[in-house]
Amino acid sequence: MLEPGKPRIIFAGTPDFAVPPLRALVDAGFKPVAVLTQPDRPAGRGRRMQPSPVKQAAESAGIEVWQPQTLKSAGPQEELRALAPDLMVVVAYGLILPAEVLAIPAHGCWNIHASLLPRWRGAAPIQRAIEAGDPESGVCIMRMEEGLDTGPVMKTVRVSLAADETGGSLHDRLASAGADALVDCVGALAAGAPPLPEAQAEAGATYARKLDKSEARIDWSRPARVLERSIRAFNPWPVAWCMADGERTRVWMAAEVSTPTDAVPGTVLNGHREGIDVATGEGVLRLLELQRPGKRRTSAADYLNAAPPPDRFE
Repeated sequence: MLEPGKPRIIFAGTPDFAVPPLRALVDAGFKPVAVLTQPDRPAGRGRRMQPSPVKQAAESAGIEVWQPQTLKSAGPQEELRALAPDLMVVVAYGLILPAEVLAIPAHGCWNIHASLLPRWRGAAPIQRAIEAGDPESGVCIMRMEEGLDTGPVMKTVRVSLAADETGGSLHDRLASAGADALVDCVGALAAGAPPLPEAQAEAGATYARKLDKSEARIDWSRPARVLERSIRAFNPWPVAWCMADGERTRVWMAAEVSTPTDAVPGTVLNGHREGIDVATGEGVLRLLELQRPGKRRTSAADYLNAAPPPDRFE
């Protein structure tokens, strides 16, 4: 049992989602002894090497950063053992933690997972919840084991989804909620009363498969309500798109409208200040925000001011 005080924490994370939890630990007085993040990657038009958001946040806080290519080899594992950690916090790290690593911290490895487990285990829980029309999502602080997001849960925070919730807005809300929940759990550990993990239910498990760019093309034969959810889920990445007069056009926001139609899916029914109404396999979808190639994201009204709408979207 950890004596009351400050646990020795290793933090492992890479993208923007992991930055609020890291900063929250530092602000709460639980500064990690080291941060693990993925190696720098080429990014942008110039393909210059870029550090991860977590690396930038860790260096700003004066924390030592490690960037191993893998944790499966003996070298990195020995380096982790040498730190004698009480706890490893893992948030969207992106590398597999083998059993040897999971066993190193005295109190295990804790993960912030952006769903209400066991629903939406896997890589894209935020987007899949919106796409499925779930009324709520949330975060779980989970003690990691070798299975995919199957470990026991120590704390759950529920968040209701707004009618216009996007992948981006829910990402930010859950990152903040996860940061607060993590600090609560680490605080309990530091007080000598670590949170008690509870096994996940066997029923209700679903898998949130990784997002793929190919999913983002709009299939107008699908119902309007399904397309509207997908468009919101894929905002800001990979962004839904379709073809308009031979041009690849992005669709950032849309809404289902109740207008009945028997027009061929993809047919443009009307264009006005409120949006561009398009027939779908079931119902009408109103496009609210669009983006032409090489142009900025804009409202439907501004899109129509620049040029008339096509007869149909492909």
